[in-house]
Amino acid sequence: MSDRQDTQSELDAPWTTLLRSRRRRPLSFYLTVLLLVAIVPSFVFSMIILKRSTDEQERVVTALLKGTTGAVTRVVEREIDGMLTTLKVLSTTSAIDNRNLDQFYERASSALADTDSALLIIDRAHNQLLNTRVPFGSALAKVSDPASIDLAFRNGPLISNVFFGKTVKKWAFNVYLPITTPLGNNDFLLTLTQNAENMSKAVSKDVLSPGWNAALVDGAGNVIASSDPAVTVGKPFFMDIVPALRVGVGEATNDGVSYRTVTEFSVLTGWKVIAWAKSADVDAPALWSYLWLSLGGVLFAGIAVAGSVTIAGLLTQGVTVLARDAHLLGAGRPIAPRRHMISEIETVSTALAEAARARRKAENEIRFLMREVAHRSKNQLSVIQSMLNQSLDVGEGRADFAEAFRKRIAGLARSTDLMIANATQGVDFQELAQNQLQPFIPDDPRRVRLSGPPVRLDAQVSQTLGMALHELATNATKYGALGNSKGTVDLMWSVTDAAFQLVWREAGAVIDADAVATTRKGFGTIVLERMLGMALDAKLERIMHADGIEWRVTIPQERLFEQ
Repeated sequence: MSDRQDTQSELDAPWTTLLRSRRRRPLSFYLTVLLLVAIVPSFVFSMIILKRSTDEQERVVTALLKGTTGAVTRVVEREIDGMLTTLKVLSTTSAIDNRNLDQFYERASSALADTDSALLIIDRAHNQLLNTRVPFGSALAKVSDPASIDLAFRNGPLISNVFFGKTVKKWAFNVYLPITTPLGNNDFLLTLTQNAENMSKAVSKDVLSPGWNAALVDGAGNVIASSDPAVTVGKPFFMDIVPALRVGVGEATNDGVSYRTVTEFSVLTGWKVIAWAKSADVDAPALWSYLWLSLGGVLFAGIAVAGSVTIAGLLTQGVTVLARDAHLLGAGRPIAPRRHMISEIETVSTALAEAARARRKAENEIRFLMREVAHRSKNQLSVIQSMLNQSLDVGEGRADFAEAFRKRIAGLARSTDLMIANATQGVDFQELAQNQLQPFIPDDPRRVRLSGPPVRLDAQVSQTLGMALHELATNATKYGALGNSKGTVDLMWSVTDAAFQLVWREAGAVIDADAVATTRKGFGTIVLERMLGMALDAKLERIMHADGIEWRVTIPQERLFEQ
């Protein structure tokens, strides 16, 4: 009867669960199947390995090319940025303001003597006022790139596209810096010009992978410099990727030939650096790799079959050890890391050992935190009980008692928030004072002034001082300096090697000294005298001035940091 029930239970189980149970085999079985799969389709296996290898190689080459084009872009930007810096330095000379162009010519020629640049001064009418490419005083023609000049006058510093220079008779580019002389309404463009051929060093084949070329192309898609002599300077780049705003790795076709491209954009200049190579040249090494990797796949399959039994045994042994350690971890028992011939199994064993230690540490920390929570909760309940007893002793009406007690609980909560937020490093006294006095500060915040050095207090000490500050502020609002529109409160503190000193001084209050002397003590006075005096061993001095009360509190240094 039992056998029938078991059989019927198996038939009633979902077919997927049943299928998984029937597939359950030892690790050695699956490893053997894997190795057989590797042996039979060895050629296919080799092709897969080859594909992964060639893909990885292509990613590496692409990354190198992207790094190269990025480096070329940075070289170009450093060159252009240096030209802009030179223009800014030259623009500070007074020779331009005084129209002493001969002096400015001499200074500019000297400054640019070891560079590939020449300096021009251009006015709004596109006239060249000065050009260090030719002797000073030579007749100068109109500029060769008027469109860029108008744009520079409108928008500020500008890097031009490549153009054919009338003076030098070569392809060139300019860097413009508008200036306005303070002696008149004369606007000029200080211009540094360079031959486009000077940028050829940035796209040299020496910095590229074999079979690759690179070109520097301006914002209009015209070539500034190229490592390929067949790509003409000043002409549009031969592929359609320019001037399209496409950067990174891509592919392009020209005259039926497929190319791989890597493009980088320069934000400073608006130019592009383009590296390209024929796809056939890039893929040629992979064809040879297919042959060699196929042979390697066959060899690997043979070695894998020979070692299958050994590997299966090692894996089974390692899994058994890990399973035993996992049971120990679940039981909360310590685990020692085990050494194994398979590094991954040893790594997992080490991780299990560390997890066991972390668990024990976490359990200890949880027990410590629970004790700390219980301790703090008892302290809070004691403080609340004390507040309740002392409030009842004051003898206020029921409504007044409820409101006062609610505010005191709120003040205690604010102190508790600071205690929790700063439990490890202590509570900053100024932050505590601002937190407690905030509800009492009048519209003019200058009426409450805080001054003193940075000092951090123990959490329990800060709780007591917070309650004291709350009561002092409450009394000042009801009867003292904050009860009118002109009174002020100064809270000052200082720290010495021996003590923490606190001064609460009210001024501008309407005080009846005789009435104060005969009136019973309120809760604020009780807090100061009982809680500060008894709990913190504080020395208190109460001084009545004609315009307000003053409290002086001195707390021994060792009581500020007791846990």
